[in-house]
Amino acid sequence: MKSKLNVFILLLLSFLSFHAMAQELKIAGEVLDEEGLPLAGVTVGIKNTNQGTITDFDGHFQLDVPSQNSILVFSSMGFKTMEVTVGSSKNLRIMLETDTYALDEVVAIGYGRAKKKDLSGSIATVEGDVLAKRNTTQVAQALQGTMPGVMVTRSNSQPGASATIRVRGITTIGDSDPLIIVDGVPVASINDVNAADIQDISVLKDAASASIYGARAAAGVVLITTKRAKTQKSSLTYNVTYGVDKPTSFPEMVDVKRYLEMINEFTWNDAGNPEGGEYSLYTEEEVNNWDALHQDNPNQYPLTDWTDLMINDYAPRSSHNLSFASGNENFRTRASLNYEQVDALYDHNSFERVMTRVNNEFTISKKLKANVDLSYIYEVRKAPTIDPVVSAQRYPDIFAALWDDGRIGMGQNGFNTYARLHYGGFDNVWRNKLNARLSLAYEPVENLVFTGVFAPYLYNTKGKRFEKQISYYDADDPSQFAGYISNAETTNLYEARNDGRNLTTQFLVNYSKDFGGYKLDFLGGYEGFSSFSETLDASAENYTLRNYPYLSLGPLDYMRNAGGATETAYRSYFGRVMFDYKGKYLLQSNVRVDGSSRFHPDYRWGSFPSISAGWVVSEESFFPKNSAISYLKLKASWGELGNERIGNYPYQSTIGYSDALFYRGDQVVSATTAAQYYYAIQDISWETTETANFGLESYFFNNRLMLTFDYYEKTTKDMLLELEIPDYMGFENPDQNTGNMYTKGWDAQVSWKDNIGELRYSLSANISDFKSKMGDLGGIVFRGSTITREGTEFNEWYGYKSDGLYQTEEEIAESPALNSSVRPGDVKYMDISGPEGVPDGQITPDYDRVPLGGSLPRYQYGGNINVDYKNFDLTVGFQGVGKRNARLTPSMVKPFHSGWTNPPGIIDGNYWSLYNTPEENQSVRYPRLSYVGAENNNYEMSDFWLIEGGYFRLKNIVLGYTLPKSATEFLGIQNLRFFASATDLFSIDKFPKGWDPEAADDSYITSTLLLGATVKF
Repeated sequence: MKSKLNVFILLLLSFLSFHAMAQELKIAGEVLDEEGLPLAGVTVGIKNTNQGTITDFDGHFQLDVPSQNSILVFSSMGFKTMEVTVGSSKNLRIMLETDTYALDEVVAIGYGRAKKKDLSGSIATVEGDVLAKRNTTQVAQALQGTMPGVMVTRSNSQPGASATIRVRGITTIGDSDPLIIVDGVPVASINDVNAADIQDISVLKDAASASIYGARAAAGVVLITTKRAKTQKSSLTYNVTYGVDKPTSFPEMVDVKRYLEMINEFTWNDAGNPEGGEYSLYTEEEVNNWDALHQDNPNQYPLTDWTDLMINDYAPRSSHNLSFASGNENFRTRASLNYEQVDALYDHNSFERVMTRVNNEFTISKKLKANVDLSYIYEVRKAPTIDPVVSAQRYPDIFAALWDDGRIGMGQNGFNTYARLHYGGFDNVWRNKLNARLSLAYEPVENLVFTGVFAPYLYNTKGKRFEKQISYYDADDPSQFAGYISNAETTNLYEARNDGRNLTTQFLVNYSKDFGGYKLDFLGGYEGFSSFSETLDASAENYTLRNYPYLSLGPLDYMRNAGGATETAYRSYFGRVMFDYKGKYLLQSNVRVDGSSRFHPDYRWGSFPSISAGWVVSEESFFPKNSAISYLKLKASWGELGNERIGNYPYQSTIGYSDALFYRGDQVVSATTAAQYYYAIQDISWETTETANFGLESYFFNNRLMLTFDYYEKTTKDMLLELEIPDYMGFENPDQNTGNMYTKGWDAQVSWKDNIGELRYSLSANISDFKSKMGDLGGIVFRGSTITREGTEFNEWYGYKSDGLYQTEEEIAESPALNSSVRPGDVKYMDISGPEGVPDGQITPDYDRVPLGGSLPRYQYGGNINVDYKNFDLTVGFQGVGKRNARLTPSMVKPFHSGWTNPPGIIDGNYWSLYNTPEENQSVRYPRLSYVGAENNNYEMSDFWLIEGGYFRLKNIVLGYTLPKSATEFLGIQNLRFFASATDLFSIDKFPKGWDPEAADDSYITSTLLLGATVKF
């Protein structure tokens, strides 16, 4: 019976299988574009299945489908996806419509949004999701390499560290930070927004797009649009990441024996190299047997790994982000909560931040709508009273951080950073920031909208620095007091408070109308801004108790306090007209009139106009329709922008107060004094930056390939500079309107998007360059090793021209020298000029220092690669600098700071030495070991220390996997994605080993490795 049943089942299954096969239909067809040309590589899939094929070179395809009711899905990059029911036809002819997504992209512009194809100004954009994938705590760092013409530089990866943003180079000697706008309202920092809350970022690069912001837009404008609920469907999304930071590189120092040998040589050189004086500081036995001596007496002969004691191998970080969106036809809301925690590579240093945002939209009636947006930030930065990074690198092993019994050691005569790191107190900062935006939009008639906005920003900051006294005792006798750790001799408390508020009010009128052949958009507006800030500082020193960080127990004789307040305001009136004729001819004009309280009423107001035009050549009748060029737009613009960031009251004769000591009879008493510190210049006013821009936007091969290019010239006039006045006048140097700066540059971007079957991919790259030349400045600005004067680049390196190293005493005798202490092995400088304008046989700072080339990066580039295949996604980002004159600073190459710190490993075996042969000394890179030579000659700024500082950096790589729909539906969720992320994995550069091309001398750059997940309900 059982065998008969099995036979019956087999026959039934065979019949059903044959019947199913008989139902399948063989379908063939061709896929064409709008011009009737065949399309290769089009994906043809059966909806809700994994079955499919792709079209061949002639656009043809064949496919077996289950039934006439099957739905075929046709998709290809650059075209709109199309669904077709098979029906009775067995030979299909499909024509795909070009997808103009790139041209129809809506981007933020000043006080509004517009389609990218309707703009004639120069605007760069980036999607918020691109930034969120980089998983940085600060948005400024996430922007690095994402947009052409936007330079983002950083110097460290300390917890909470930001980055510097420059839009199209340097505009002024003063403040060149761009204006940051979030949802139409100016904010203090771009980092006050969480990347996960950002819809997109637009950067207004030229005057035509930025002049609507007038007096504050000379350095560019960054517009951030935050996410809002898009549908009536509710959703909850949770994103979590855990990971670690590791230094990309860390400089190595010489070992104990080489330290002892080199510091002996250092001392011997400065003593004049007397015979028998090679071991004047440390004996030959100590040099050769320090390890053995340490075993017998570890306190007298320490071996301290300072780096291992103070710098951790890695630092943990984590983040949690929760967002909720919901709504109906009358109300929509999106709320988010974000928590981040990042530790430094050393103890007691961390950054914690909680960010919340709620965006609400109300439809009160058909004509009346309202938005109520709120955001709140609470952050805590905890740190010790000292940054141990430099000390960890530079402290030699022969000094004791701890005695062998675990007590605090003497270090180097009391210098002990380990003790200050762990026992020296703290330096903490707490911040609270509350932003709100309330807007009401009324449309009395179609296309005419009146909008009122009120946006308060409230903040307070508390800082507390508690420096604790640290004593140390004799190595052999714990009861014998030996002294205090240097810079920790007393216990001191310093506290600061800063409270303030900014109020922004706006009234906008928008009118937009499509008249068939042409389209007109008008904006008129008013903006008012006021700012008030109040500070309070208090301190107490020489505390008796070392563990009570409060002012109530501070000694009255050592208490100090200070406080102050500032207030500024401006008013602005602005307007914009945009004209579009048949999508071919574009015209835009802006004007803004600003008045600032920083200037005298007679010089308070400034006007900033702009105009731009665009010609969409591809829309002309003569343009070939079957051309590989899908879209081509030429554009040009001109405009003026302003800058008023020079302090609060430069035109007023302000009075400063202080305390001073006076004799009253035989007694010395303290009294309050008052004096005018600054020389007031009544007619001081705006800087003005005039900008011209010429560019093109083009798309090729049905919008698969995109190319943009812009060339610009900027002239800053009446620059606000601090100029020298005679000392006998008794005033600080005042700011004045003087000086010009000329900047020329260009930026370009190229991208490609396509798919190969189920594989979708895109590639984009951008590059930009600028050069700023100084005009007449009315003086010279020196900044240590750089100079800014007429004819130079901004902040150009300034120093001596070198000619290698002196090799012999005879060479020194036959050459001019910087000083009489020069010896063989020191840097040799060239005699450039003298009082008569020709070489005078002397090396002097006044006549022989010259500009050595720009210090700013050139040819900055970046890019992204995105790949999606089935449920996998891969994103790769890169960034770099093509050319830069970088300096090897004394901190990187000088062997003995303070006469005792550890030499860097990069100079070992590569410096001039009497122990070398003459042939070896001819090929070394670094000068001799000498304090006299170092302080007076070798490490002066010169081209001897300039290297090529360009680099390529793998900025970010993210690999993700999204669970199939069948699995997520079973779990009751919409989407579940797991991902791994790595940031700043490596760089290719010419910097010495151990030095990162972006890191400052006293800090580090880290690679970040993360694991994360995103779940959406």
